[in-house]
Order: sequence, then structure tokens, then C-alpha cells
Amino acid sequence: MASLRVLSGVQPTGNLHLGNYLGAIRNWVEGQSQYENFFCVVDLHAITAPHNPATLATDTYTIAALYLACGIDLTYSKIFVQSHISAHSELTWLLNCITPLNWLEDMIQFKEKAIKQGENVNVGLLDYPVLMAADILLYQADKVPVGEDQKQHLELTRDIAARFNYQFARKDPVLKLPDPLIRKEGARVMSLTDGTRKMSKSDPSEASRINLLDTPEQIQQKIKRCKTDPERGLVFDDPARPECHNLLTLYMLLSGKTKQTVADECQTMGWGQFKPLLAETAIASLQPIQAKYQAVMSDRGYLESVLRDGRQKAEEVASNTLSKVKSVLGYSVPV
Repeated sequence: MASLRVLSGVQPTGNLHLGNYLGAIRNWVEGQSQYENFFCVVDLHAITAPHNPATLATDTYTIAALYLACGIDLTYSKIFVQSHISAHSELTWLLNCITPLNWLEDMIQFKEKAIKQGENVNVGLLDYPVLMAADILLYQADKVPVGEDQKQHLELTRDIAARFNYQFARKDPVLKLPDPLIRKEGARVMSLTDGTRKMSKSDPSEASRINLLDTPEQIQQKIKRCKTDPERGLVFDDPARPECHNLLTLYMLLSGKTKQTVADECQTMGWGQFKPLLAETAIASLQPIQAKYQAVMSDRGYLESVLRDGRQKAEEVASNTLSKVKSVLGYSVPV
């Protein structure tokens, strides 16, 4: 029996941080042997907000190298760059033409980001969920690892696929409706400066996140200065202490200890005792990733071969899906 297929990706905008790793990539790694995996660097998504053309290509290779450094195994997984496969853009246009505008205007992330961009809101930001749908549907993904904040986009993907199948392929559906793959713990890692907000690359403050390539000194300083509260004794799940819950969760995930073990260990601690412990744990956890990353980046030929092989395998699947979509829409075959 063929394995279920998984599709996911990360934008090449800045360095990956602990939120990306603990909320997404580590989960990909732990479950990859159960599935057939396609992991892409979603560089088309990266330009929905202002970006730096001088660093986009470099950042793309950095993310691909970090995938490998974090443990993505090429035995089970393909790694490729989204923009290297033109089917992503073409299917987006085709799906645009069957997606109601009000569906996109109702997306929570669009509303939040549109406020930040003001009069500079671009069509790409509004259309981001359709591109995400195209990414997923091209590969006939069974499962999509998503955080809680992306569940609405995946629901939209299912709605678009169902609408397409109903209108054009009712007897023999062309597009598979994917299901979310959500891990309860660590699905939403919060900011170091505000325990009520998600850790994000878009946050202007570097102090809000620990990047996977941060030096030990940077990690120590960020944890030393992160927001806490005046209470002694550290506990999970107290809504009045979001930073406490977030930092304990980080420690739990990075140390590999159970929630109960961490709760017992830290229940009488003060921040002066806990912060150095968290910093030491974070540094030790990231050291193997950083060493593997440096090894991958020092061999450009190997990294390019990984992306070339991934593109070839992904393009075969994507082209097949795109051909079926165009056929039921009535397009002529190239002569």
C-alpha cells in the first residue's frame, strides 16, 4: 500500500527560529518515515510582503540547508524550491478563477496583515491562501502539518478543492481534500517578549525569538532579557502567566522531558535559577543542528544536487495534477 503523502514548506524570510522548528520542522522529522514527504521552500509566498531581492536566493538555500540540518531524511522526503516549478503559479491562476472573492476577504491573517500594510496592501497578500491551496493540491497531499493559525487556510484549501471537483469533475474527482496534521504540544510557540503572541520572523524585535543559528552568547542574552513575571514558582497553564507557560513549554520540548517532570522540577524555582537552565538546554539542543548546517553549506554542490533531485521528483507529480486540472477545464493539449 502506498504511503500517505505530506506537503509542507517555510518561507525564506530571515532565519528559522524555535517556533518554526518546534512547531513544524521537528514534527516533520519525527513523522517522516510514516509518509511520502514533499518539503518546499516557499519563496513565492515570501514576496507578499516587502522583501530584499539581494538576499532572497541566499535565504532560500539557507532554509533548504536547515531542513537537512534539522533531520529531513532524503530516504523519505523530497526538498525543492517552490518557484522552480511553474505549476504552482499556473494552478494558482486556474484556482483563482473559481474562488469567490469573499472567501479570501474573510481570512483572518489577511485582515491582520492588511492593517499593518495600510495602503500598500498587494493582491498577492489577499491571494496568498489560493497559492497555498495550489501548493498542497498539486501534490495530492493527504496530510498537511499546520499550526493552529494556518488551519483556516487549510480549510479554504479543502473548500476550493471541493468546489473545483463539484463544478468540473463530479464523477471522477481530480483534487484530493487534505487533512491537517497538528501536534498538540509545541504547535504554537510564543514570543519571548510577549507570551500572548506567536513567535514570528515578522516581529521587528530580534529579542522576540531564538533563531536556529544564533550563537550561544545570543541565546543566553535573549533568554536573560525575556519577559517574565515577579512570582516565584513556575507553573504551566496559568492564563495570568502566559510567559511562564511559554518558557516552561520551551524547556519541556527542548529537553525532551515530560510535562509532569518539568512541572515537578520547576515548581519551586525562581527565574534566576530557571533562565540559565533554559539557556543551557537551548544551546545544547541547537548545537547539532548548527554543526550539520555548516557542513551542508560548505558543500554547495551537494545542496544543489538535493534541490535538483527534489525538483525533478516534485515536478513529475505537479505536472500530472496540473494536466488533469487543465483537461477537465477544457484546455487544448499543446501541439
